[in-house]
Amino acid sequence: MKSRRVDLGWMRIFAEIGKAGSLSAAASALGLTQPAVSYQIRRLEEQLGVSLLKRQHRGVELTPEGQRLFDVVAKSVSEIDQLARRFRNEADRPTIRLRTDYAFSALWLIPRMHMFRMLYPNVDIQIVATQRTQGNRSDDGDVAVVFGTQTEFERQAVLLLPERVAPVCTQGFLDRYGAISAPTDLARARLIHLDAAEPSPWFDWRRYLAELGVSRDSHAGQGDVSFNTYSLVVQAAIGEQGVAIGWMGLVEPLLASGMLKIAGPTLEAPDRGYWLLPPRTRDAQSDLLAAWLTAEAGIVSRPDP
Repeated sequence: MKSRRVDLGWMRIFAEIGKAGSLSAAASALGLTQPAVSYQIRRLEEQLGVSLLKRQHRGVELTPEGQRLFDVVAKSVSEIDQLARRFRNEADRPTIRLRTDYAFSALWLIPRMHMFRMLYPNVDIQIVATQRTQGNRSDDGDVAVVFGTQTEFERQAVLLLPERVAPVCTQGFLDRYGAISAPTDLARARLIHLDAAEPSPWFDWRRYLAELGVSRDSHAGQGDVSFNTYSLVVQAAIGEQGVAIGWMGLVEPLLASGMLKIAGPTLEAPDRGYWLLPPRTRDAQSDLLAAWLTAEAGIVSRPDP
């Protein structure tokens, strides 16, 4: 015998009748006519093979079978309605997507996200982090924060964090391996490197030491270590594994807390650093995020329209 499935629409109508206790009240709540509601319930009773309602002079009363069905259906319909409301609310919430790299997101952005949440509790932000974000802008409304030089970007780009670097390590590392009182001492120290393609797009140890006129024998170190992610470089420095190059915009909180300390001269590349790239297709949400990022970076001006 072929089974017949019960129409879910009938169940919603039945749940409304059980809640309202009246065919006409249920019809009004559902935006249907009373005859249409009565017809659908008869179809449901025929489908189930039981009587669900007792028609009275005023309203209706559930039969024992109807009450058993109502106890199940009412709960299910309520849960479906709640889930549908959540879906609609999530769809209606404004969402901003920010593309950037692991270092900026982990060391600069995430520690500040609670401030964004406090200011804009109804705005969702999606962070899309990669090893190194490319400089081209997308057309889908993404905001991007990208490391590079001014010549790589269009006029609308805003320099959030100019590149300023200095050697950083812990006091414990210095106590264990000796003080670094001059740049030449770095040539003999254990260094922590960030892997990058040649030529490096940022200050690496070779470029940093060359700027200071310091030469270093490749065998002069004490077991250098390298990582492909800057967050790991910083963690290794905190773990007293060596001396790392610290980007001031990223490690300043660690310096302020005393977890790291500066162990050499600071060098700058004013035209290089993290740039804010607004999307070509701008909207209120992307402008809001761009304004917040520039304010957090201490920049008064906003991107040109």
